Amino acid sequence: MTGSRVLSNIEKYAKYGANDNGGVTRPSFSEADLEIRKLFIQDLKELGLSIVIDGAGNIWGNLKGSGLKRGSIVIGSHLDSVPNGGKYDGPLGVLMAIEIIQTLKENHILLDHDIEIVSFTAEESNDFNLPTFGSRSFAGKLTVDRLQHVQDSRGFLLSDALKKVGGGLEKYSFMTELRQDKKAFLELHIEQGKRLESHHLPVAIVDHIVGTYRSHIKVTGEANHCGTTMMDLRKDALTAASEMILAVERYCQNPNHGVVGTVGRLNVIPNAANIIPGQVDFVLELRGETEENIQNALSFLQEKWNDIAYRRKIDIQQAPFLNQKPVNLDTDIRKTLQDAAEQLKIPYMNLSSMAVHDAAHMATITKSAMLFVRSIDGKSHCPEEYSTPEDIEAARKIILEAVIKLDSLLE
Repeated sequence: MTGSRVLSNIEKYAKYGANDNGGVTRPSFSEADLEIRKLFIQDLKELGLSIVIDGAGNIWGNLKGSGLKRGSIVIGSHLDSVPNGGKYDGPLGVLMAIEIIQTLKENHILLDHDIEIVSFTAEESNDFNLPTFGSRSFAGKLTVDRLQHVQDSRGFLLSDALKKVGGGLEKYSFMTELRQDKKAFLELHIEQGKRLESHHLPVAIVDHIVGTYRSHIKVTGEANHCGTTMMDLRKDALTAASEMILAVERYCQNPNHGVVGTVGRLNVIPNAANIIPGQVDFVLELRGETEENIQNALSFLQEKWNDIAYRRKIDIQQAPFLNQKPVNLDTDIRKTLQDAAEQLKIPYMNLSSMAVHDAAHMATITKSAMLFVRSIDGKSHCPEEYSTPEDIEAARKIILEAVIKLDSLLE
């Protein structure tokens, strides 16, 4: 099985940031991230690729084509991980790109376009509160003015972190030039759900990516002695926040609303056993297949939360920091992937992605598409994350065939 090289590389890369729980902790700009960047660059050099690190720290490896057609076909994903994550989410897409180029070279297949590998910086949620940072930056959605004063929770400047990985805000203008050369982008990713598994299928072609809304919520009540303050006189920020969070759950449990909602971070102040909580900070996230669905959810929650604030005599402040619109992926590349799967007699289905990926941002500057590979038991963002060698091999065959077809179809 040719794809065994992919599996070998997955194991090799998983050693960087490996923890005692069998998972991988490799946030962007960490020591493990710096080490894996060096490994990746070395692997690209051994492939004979020219290497560029752009302002956002994204790593690009280019294999020249015949020169008969201008621009490049790009394959890639990301190498960072969530805390105690798995070894497939992100690296599978990057390492598959290495495999595709190795296969082309071994079979002396020279494309008319250049072919490129990319590893995007900080795709996962991170301490700078900038998920999909690398692809958003490359697509021109994050500007120097917005980023120059951004800090993490320790007060470390993003601008300094970028320099550590070979990027830098002073190199951001160069990405405008780099964008012009990208003719198509393909991303392979694990599904992170059970839809493929429930249909007994190895792969899916992604038709669109959901929108994501995130907001910092600050609930302010009044801290006071827990023994001497009677229940009817309390302004408990935590019980108010709890009611607000349950309102999110109840709304999103209705499948007709077309959204999922999560509160995954909570900070209680002063967080003491004998003090009524005076303040609670949390992050609300909503994901929806349409912008209308997300806006309907926000309108409902605003009304519900206003009622809670009135009844409980607390104050609610909201500060949105992410509002990514739903993205339709390119129909031409999707058709190419479908044709490749059918020619190879590999069964597939079409799916929407409920997670946001780098392909969503690349879609704003070039033709962009995604292929999902089955996640066993729907596991993701955990050490149990797994896709079978057979499913990975099916994805490899489809991507290889699609890249060759795209080379002839694209101008």
